[in-house]
Amino acid sequence: METISLKNDFYFGSNNRKSQIDLEIPEKFNGNLILFAHGYMGFKDWGAWNLMQDYFVNAGFGFCKFNFSHNGGTFENGIDFPDLKAFSENSYSKEVFDLQQVLNFLSAKFTALPKIILLGHSRGGGISLLQTGDFRVSKIVTLASISSIEKRFSDQKMIDIWKKEGVRFVENQRTKQQMPHSYSQVEDFLNNSDKLSIQNKCENLEKSILIFHGNKDLSVPISEGEEIAFWSKNNLQIIENTDHVFGSKHPWQSDQLPEKLKEICEATAIFILEK
Repeated sequence: METISLKNDFYFGSNNRKSQIDLEIPEKFNGNLILFAHGYMGFKDWGAWNLMQDYFVNAGFGFCKFNFSHNGGTFENGIDFPDLKAFSENSYSKEVFDLQQVLNFLSAKFTALPKIILLGHSRGGGISLLQTGDFRVSKIVTLASISSIEKRFSDQKMIDIWKKEGVRFVENQRTKQQMPHSYSQVEDFLNNSDKLSIQNKCENLEKSILIFHGNKDLSVPISEGEEIAFWSKNNLQIIENTDHVFGSKHPWQSDQLPEKLKEICEATAIFILEK
């Protein structure tokens, strides 16, 4: 198979929105392609994700990462959330569709599709788990994944205010932007709750999965990792003394992976290569 190196190429996601995508296939490709899905208020070039890509490519894996179409970035600027209107109109259903579109993008790139392993962080982990029925997906690895979309909408007082005002704002800790969330995001979940049940997918799992969670995660509690493990009848891999992003931050100025993230990469490589 020929080598491929695409940086800031494009795919068309939800609402036919053009969004950035990277794909790298090394010369000594082992036949396993990792597809990485970022999390909430995230993007493909956040923190140490590029170093994570380098780690796997240097070990012989293919690697693809992309921006969800309504993550607030644009095709021209995928980092600084210049399109808050698009961000406000995002939904879990849109992200499920985006991941399907990326799988279609990859299908079009190969005569024979490699083994595809989904690697999802946080919200991206939940979106990845919702793809368990896709025949193109071989295995799934989650990093600090959410276990439930419903929990994101469980505060009824907040929901009532959100509905009344039509929009809810959450501050981005890095950029200090007030990130708008349209009430349509709640409506999307209510209209598609069955399709968006991570628990149901985990209880009817058709894939091998590997579940990582830091024991000092303040963004997604470790109990959500425990739920994924319980429902899927898998062991939770607890990473000691680390947070939601496994020691990374943005910008990441070192040329080395954070110690805990490297530990995860090493374990993930072993898991993927297992029969």
